[in-house]
Amino acid sequence: MKLKLTVLLAAIILFLAACSSDQGAKTENTDQRDTEKTEGKVEGLTSTNTEILTGNEFNLVAKEVSHPLNSEVTVKAWTYNGSVPGSQIRVKEGEKVKINFKNELPDPTSIHWHGIPVPNEMDGIPGVTQNAVQPGETFTYEFTAMVPGTYMYHSHQEAVNQMDKGLYGSFVVEPKEKTYDRDYTIMLDEWMSNQEESESMSEDLEEMDGMDHSNMNGMNHGASSEADEHGTESMGHDMSGYDIFTMNGKSGDAIEPLKVKEGETVRIRLANVGYMSHNIHLHGHKFKVVAIDGQELNEPKEITEELIAIAPGERYDIEFTADNPGEWYLECHGDLEGTEGMKTKIQYEGNSESTDQSNQNENLPIFNFTNYGGAETGEFTLDQQYDVEYTMDLNGNDMDNIFTINGKAFPDIDGLSVKEGDLVKVTLVNNSPEGVDHPMHLHGHFFQVLSKNGKPIEGSPIVKDTINLKSGDEYVVAFKADNPGNWLFHCHDLHHATAGMVYLIKYDGFEPNFTPDPDANNKPE
Repeated sequence: MKLKLTVLLAAIILFLAACSSDQGAKTENTDQRDTEKTEGKVEGLTSTNTEILTGNEFNLVAKEVSHPLNSEVTVKAWTYNGSVPGSQIRVKEGEKVKINFKNELPDPTSIHWHGIPVPNEMDGIPGVTQNAVQPGETFTYEFTAMVPGTYMYHSHQEAVNQMDKGLYGSFVVEPKEKTYDRDYTIMLDEWMSNQEESESMSEDLEEMDGMDHSNMNGMNHGASSEADEHGTESMGHDMSGYDIFTMNGKSGDAIEPLKVKEGETVRIRLANVGYMSHNIHLHGHKFKVVAIDGQELNEPKEITEELIAIAPGERYDIEFTADNPGEWYLECHGDLEGTEGMKTKIQYEGNSESTDQSNQNENLPIFNFTNYGGAETGEFTLDQQYDVEYTMDLNGNDMDNIFTINGKAFPDIDGLSVKEGDLVKVTLVNNSPEGVDHPMHLHGHFFQVLSKNGKPIEGSPIVKDTINLKSGDEYVVAFKADNPGNWLFHCHDLHHATAGMVYLIKYDGFEPNFTPDPDANNKPE
């Protein structure tokens, strides 16, 4: 009996020690950093059942698990720490971060810290900043989280397939001063209920990867696809197979409600890790768009009955006051098969009233950031002097499965050379056919949006790392070359990236600190 008691006490001590580790520390809300759990989720922070990691050092393990999307469909998912999305990482502004990554997948992989300005060797791009992490191997990422905001992390090795299997998570850098009481993160994605079709598509992409365009340490191209703002397929690659739309890896009734208390200020961080744009609507409340791609807006104004169109790679933070008790919805609008499942309830605690209002086919205007918020002079202007001025012609179509920048497909490109300290102005023009969008993402930097289709930005300065261009759109953006390295500038519809729509910003004199391994099977799209 004494022996059993001793063993039991030892087990309890080991359990408590494990729970105290900051590798998996859960938080009750942004003001209480303790380990109290609430029914598999973290009250006040997120509506998903993934763990929230806080502290300075974290462990991430990439592995395959069986993941239920809803009550009827379960898929084989590739995950970080066994969940979709992967564990949310939350750090304080200015904290030094260390992430120990282990690959337990059958294929090489990597982690890219989407939107976070990290040192070049930490950017996670196989063949460009590191070699892909092989099965069974580890890699340690270290950087300082200097800029508060909403970010993501995801694979950048053959990401068109690996992200499609669930290999992504959210990364939040908390500001020193908060303006909200409740904080939720919602990651938007699309899945196929027919996993055989999904696996067949992945095999097709892998076969096309080996066709041509192959040099630069095994970096190849594959197929492509495109959807317009309503998710409608144009020409080649068939997106209709994506029939389940998810919030935090769940669809329909499997999505947990967003619980609020009357009078609270609630922030919802919306991040799109899929390949389609999604039009998100908050029912029953006025709200403000307080940040785009993690960057706070100046004097955001209250709006209502508008859709937030979130393109692949973009993040939008909205805030509202919980002043209308009942049950309302945060939902996607559109008429595709998966649209109905992309919604979750805004549920007031202690309130039994059920309004249960939803109208996902309602035709509402799209939020426009080009004239939103309080006017303020940003870091850059259209008419100032720039050291480098450049135009990027974005073109291609699904029929040819080739997408180019200035007529060339990655890696057979010239790239843009800059010097450290240069002020750079880039004109982005989408010359692709009607219905073909290009959400262009710049690594390692933020850019300021100066104009759209020849009209200067009014209202708040708009600082982003991903911008969506519809057919015929022209945006002028500017950034300072203040982070030496070799940086990708690519379309975040990764079917387009893998088909060639990738560019490189190259700093003069920069030399990578890794040796490319020809056997690493580096595929950085």
